[in-house]
Amino acid sequence: MAKTETDLLNSLRARGVRKKIAKQLTRASSGVGKPKVAERAVADLSSVIGEVSDRLRNGPEKRSAAAKKAARTRKHKAAKRSEAAKRGARTRARA
Repeated sequence: MAKTETDLLNSLRARGVRKKIAKQLTRASSGVGKPKVAERAVADLSSVIGEVSDRLRNGPEKRSAAAKKAARTRKHKAAKRSEAAKRGARTRARA
């Protein structure tokens, strides 16, 4: 391994990347290893990064949108029940 490859390997290992993956990434970046393996590893790492950043920002946008829709639905249903109860009370009051 050349000095730059060793530096990259050490850098990846210092950031918590497993030895096997770090070696594969280092070899692929130098043109020796299999690029598909490295691309898959990079995709996995980036998906993990996205998930962690979503959790740090109080959940993904999709979950937030679903929660807002659920709140809207609950509010709508409560208003509907209230209106039906008022109608029933008016009917009973007339009788």
